Amino acid sequence: MTRDRRPLIAGNWKMYHGGATGLGLAIDCTQLAERVPHVDLVIAPPFTALAACSHECEGKRVAIAAQNLHAKDKGAFTGEISGAMLVESGCTWVIVGHSERRQLFGETDAIVAAKTAAALEVDLLPIVCIGETLAERESGQTLTVVARQLRAFLDVLAKSEKAVAIAYEPVWAIGTGKNAGPAEAEEVHAAIRGWLAESSPELAQRTRILYGGSVKPDNAEGLLAAPNVDGALIGGASLDAASFGAIAQAAEKLASAAG
Repeated sequence: MTRDRRPLIAGNWKMYHGGATGLGLAIDCTQLAERVPHVDLVIAPPFTALAACSHECEGKRVAIAAQNLHAKDKGAFTGEISGAMLVESGCTWVIVGHSERRQLFGETDAIVAAKTAAALEVDLLPIVCIGETLAERESGQTLTVVARQLRAFLDVLAKSEKAVAIAYEPVWAIGTGKNAGPAEAEEVHAAIRGWLAESSPELAQRTRILYGGSVKPDNAEGLLAAPNVDGALIGGASLDAASFGAIAQAAEKLASAAG
């Protein structure tokens, strides 16, 4: 990682910790934040815990993200939630286009672009996810797929001056225990940075590119040390305060050593 961008460590709780246990984990994260002054922390609880976790984290260096949003600001969309509602619940970030949304719920590149625009419209910072499947990697299509997914929403990012995040999450590494090595991650992150720079050097400079996919305490430091890896989007390891804390501490170690 580079000193030009503060490391961002984000925890995606998925469909876990939606009540009292989530509040306890949020409290643990506020305590962790005191020990990692050079790292930005974000947690993404389920919708049911957003407001409570936001209240607990207010003023304590832990930002709240939602895991999804609808592209419309209101309407007859039973079971959905708008960006404005998320802001009212205390969110400042939102995860968009996670591979599980793409794979299980049919979200297309166009839907991801629309949701990214909807987030920015209400001043939510999106963490936009992109990444290839195992079949796409094995057929040598990684950079082609990632470029296509990025370009679907690149114009949306370019029209904004906000410092958003992009998460490269190879689908084959999510929840499998497998992960891209530092060199593999850096290759894709560097390519993403280059495509951003083609649109705007300033956009490339301000955008944090996170790695997601079976990040754990024992591999975090190696991944985070890659020059274009600005942090991590963490799934399973974010459900436990100790493991999430160890990953954040790895980021802190690298950031503080960089000056």
